[in-house]
Amino acid sequence: MNLRDLHYLVALSDQRHFGRAAEACFVSQPTLSTQIRKIEGELGVRLVERTPRRILMTEVGVEIVRRARDILNEVEQIRNIARNTHDPESGTVRLGIFPTLGPYLLPHVVPAVRQRFPKLELLLSEDKTDNLLQQMREGKLDTAILALPIHEESLHCEFLFEEPFVLAVAAEHPLATRQHLQVCDLKNQSLLLLEDGHCLRDQALEVCHKSGANERAGFRATSLETLRQMVAANVGITLLPLLAVRPPITQPENLRLIEFESHPPSRRVAMIWRKSSALDPFLLRLAENFRNLPEALLASSTSNIAQTAA
Repeated sequence: MNLRDLHYLVALSDQRHFGRAAEACFVSQPTLSTQIRKIEGELGVRLVERTPRRILMTEVGVEIVRRARDILNEVEQIRNIARNTHDPESGTVRLGIFPTLGPYLLPHVVPAVRQRFPKLELLLSEDKTDNLLQQMREGKLDTAILALPIHEESLHCEFLFEEPFVLAVAAEHPLATRQHLQVCDLKNQSLLLLEDGHCLRDQALEVCHKSGANERAGFRATSLETLRQMVAANVGITLLPLLAVRPPITQPENLRLIEFESHPPSRRVAMIWRKSSALDPFLLRLAENFRNLPEALLASSTSNIAQTAA
């Protein structure tokens, strides 16, 4: 058994289909099938349950795949150590970020990162938090930018910044004339929220719990942009992260943004990576570039928000 065989086995577990797994490994389907049978013969156990419609991993197959992922991840760490010995700033970093932050943060950060590390290849992956964490565990990502808290002892969390929320309402809404709000002013209001799996949904639900607000029944958006447009259409109100209302993002003409006074609801954002990562020293330097945002960008003020919404 060799590393190539482990790649084949992990790919089959991920794809649950011999053809797709073969494509992912850049080999023919007969080649991959033969190698899987060879592994089974060498180990003396069945790893794969072959059915007419789908592929299932046996109980022992699941455990062996888990260990195979660990081995492949450790091999990648060895390669990273070797690359970093020569020039860590000219390698590749696979960075994950969640979708309610990526489009609004990256335009402010990536140009500075490219200037600071001109030879660095930054591969971006946008996904929900749980999926990004799984990719981190499997070694498919080197680091990710996520909202705290993250409850995993194996991960290092490097705090970046705290991002306030603002309330988005339509121009016709009774709250649209307010210059400022307290969180308690949301009592008995119904908020439009994202679907399950988005960390912003959990953060908004926490605000609802503290304020006495509730979720608008029968509606769950798939993206922040859907929420923005639904609010502008006067379907309901919602919370938007401050970066999502900053230029170059434009707001619908009918949207009004209202800031919260004194201790606004917010989310804490951090860069996460495995404590065992060979990239640790370099990721600390990279995190500084994501932390050093222009001060005004995260400073909630009535004049700034009004200009952004205009």
